[in-house]
Formats: sequence, C-alpha cells, structure tokens
Amino acid sequence: MPGISEKDWTSALTSILEELENLQYNKLMEFLDKIPRSEKTSRSKVKMPGKILQHYGLEGSISAIRDAMEWIPRRDGAVQDLLRPFVDKLKTKPERTTQGLKRKGGLLEGNVPAAGQQRSCSPGEGSSTRPAESVCGLKSSDQLADKDAFTGKVVGKTELRPYVNQRNVKGCFFEVTVVNETVCRRMMVYGKDHDCEIKEGRSYLFQKLIIDESGVIRVTTASQVSETSPVAVREELEKKARRLLYPESPVCSIAAAKSCADKTEVSVEGAVTQIYPVQPVKVRSKRSKTKRQDFYLKDDTGSIKISMWGVKTKQSEGLSVGDVVTVTNVRTNEYNQDVSLNSTDGTRVHSVQSVGVQVVRIQIKAIVKASMTETQLKAEFKHQLHTLVVSSKLLAKAFGLKLDDGFKDSLVSKLPLSAEAEIQGNTIQKMTPA
Repeated sequence: MPGISEKDWTSALTSILEELENLQYNKLMEFLDKIPRSEKTSRSKVKMPGKILQHYGLEGSISAIRDAMEWIPRRDGAVQDLLRPFVDKLKTKPERTTQGLKRKGGLLEGNVPAAGQQRSCSPGEGSSTRPAESVCGLKSSDQLADKDAFTGKVVGKTELRPYVNQRNVKGCFFEVTVVNETVCRRMMVYGKDHDCEIKEGRSYLFQKLIIDESGVIRVTTASQVSETSPVAVREELEKKARRLLYPESPVCSIAAAKSCADKTEVSVEGAVTQIYPVQPVKVRSKRSKTKRQDFYLKDDTGSIKISMWGVKTKQSEGLSVGDVVTVTNVRTNEYNQDVSLNSTDGTRVHSVQSVGVQVVRIQIKAIVKASMTETQLKAEFKHQLHTLVVSSKLLAKAFGLKLDDGFKDSLVSKLPLSAEAEIQGNTIQKMTPA
C-alpha cells in the first residue's frame, strides 16, 4: 500500500504488543479471530506481528489493531502514539460511507465495537434470488430494509462477552454462524435479550441487520429475530460454518497432546473408557459455582482425562463407555506433572462410533453418595471400575430395600451386589438382580 511502509508498521506493531499486559494481550488474541487458535500459544508472541500481517494484510491489520485497542481498551499515549500515524494514513484513502452512521475511533457510533473481522465463507455454487441474497452479497448499508432478511439455522454460538465502546458505555455481545441451503454467514449479536432467545441448533429469520464497511453482519438490539421452522442444511456446509467460529486444531495422538506446553489447544480422538457424573464445582477466582464432567479417552498411545466445564458439559451428554469420539479444541492443563485436557469455548465432541445403550452384568462395589432421588455408585464391568448414576427408587426396588433415611446404610450392608443393567452414558436405565 503506497504511503505506508510494512517494515515501519511491523516495528510499531511489535512495540504496541510489548506495551500490553498479559490480560490485555489475551484479549487481543481473542479479538483477532482470523488467526487460528493453534497459532496463539505463548511461544508465538514474538512472531505475532508477522502472523497478524499474514492473516489480516497491511491495511486490514492496522484497522484491526485500531479497533482492538478501543475494545481492550488502550487509548493511552503509549499505544495511540505508535498507532496514530498509520491510522491517519488510512484515512487518506477513499472509504465507502454508511448512511446514517458515523465511524469514530474505529467504532460505529451509538452502536458496538468492531470485533472479529473474519469474513464469512462463500456458497461455492449458484446464487439465490431470495431476500437473503442482499445480505449474502455483503453490501455495506446503514440498516438493511425488512426485505433484506436472512433465514437460517444457528450451528455455532460463542459465550457472551463484554465490551466498552468509545463513550465508555458497557455492553455485551456474542457471535453466531448461521447457515441455510446455500450459504453460511457469521454474525455479531448484541444484547442479553438476543442471547436468551437465540439457541444453537434452531432456525431464525433475522431482520433489520447492519453491515459495516468491513462486511461484518451485526444483529443489534434494534434487529428483529424470529424463530422459524427447521431449515434443512447440507452437512458439509454446516461443518464449514462451525469452523468460522472455531477453527479446529489438528487431531494429534494422546501422547503428543501430553507432550505439548501447558495451555496449548489440541484435538484428540479415542475410545471413552470412563465417565463420571456432572459435579458442582466452586470457582475460587470468581467466587461462584459452575459444573464439571470428567471422562477418560484412550488411544494406542495412552489415556488422558478430559474435563468439560459449565455449559460444555452438554457436549458430553449421552457419551457411553466404548464410544469412539473426536474432541476438538481442548486445552492442556499440567498439574503436579500430570497432564489433562480442559474444555474451551470452541470444544466440540464429535461421535465417530457410538455403542449406544449397553446391557452388561455389573457388580456394585461401593456407594459414593445416596439421596432419596439419586445414587452414585462404583460398579465393575468389562474388567474396569466405573462411576454410575441410578435412580434410588429403581435401586431400592431391584434389591428389595426401603427408601428411607437408612437407605444408604442398608445398601452398603448388602455389598457387593450383582445385577444385569441397561446403561446409557453413565446412567443405569434398568436393572435386575443377577
């Protein structure tokens, strides 16, 4: 680009990154979503200016860093004095205008921060004459008319994230990928109300959208979102749409995952050997509670524990011992020289081969805890000890016990107990004494 030296910008960008504290740098990495997560490890920090240029280009990287510094925010002289000369040179280039909206400091005034600049994928075939086509064409406009609607299935959704705009007004946003029969689109959605009403896996009609000059589609608090009947989509297009939000790390062996540096994102594949019930967990740093579900995965190179946190426990619902699955975008966690994997925003569990419901002979060895409604127990089958969950009413009926305050003691006194059990995931659905 005439007037801007790539060498000078690389030098300035390096200095800007050096000014950022660790938390601010992490927020920048979250913002720069064109860069694959696998390239955002702590070891790559010195190479990050080159990666930013590689994925955003010269002009695009200046715009992205400008917008990111507003979002973090870093509006102080130490950063802005390095950034301003390059932003000023961008302003000398002719720009498309948006009717009714003014761009100030990289933000759409009165609206939202400019976040992920990654463009959506193209359909790769034919064009559509339906109302959604004007949106798919990524035309720049202030607010699209009602006829410029987009109907599709939400196949990916991020967590709700905070932002602060140019006028220090706080808000929150999340991102979704929406796909129909021919195209997939990435959208930025603003407001807690939209977060509550938009569910992954359901289909919606989106109206009164905004597309800024960079091609980002925005669903604002003024937009209309209406649920529709399910939209049929092609499997390959749905997979492509999911990768718009979370580019998948390459699948590696469990041994290779264990050898990675702490906090590295990886994907692994193997057979499920152990599943534990969902447990409530206190989060010290946030003084709040969440939930966690652990399961073990095994391949030819070893075994590893995977912990699914919060809403990600839904990803492990229905898993059964023996299922072969691929778990993408999990992060290594080293503690006392033991390496496990934690879920991230982008974690997905994909079934490769499912055993479904199992009918097996079990021997109940111990009781973890028992209430009037549910019992957790340790049972052996297939030569391994498993943690299972069963309805206390079903358990009491099977072994002729009274469901009262002494239920757990009566149960323990009869151990070990053998039964034929129908198991789905880690839950006993049916059982009869053996």
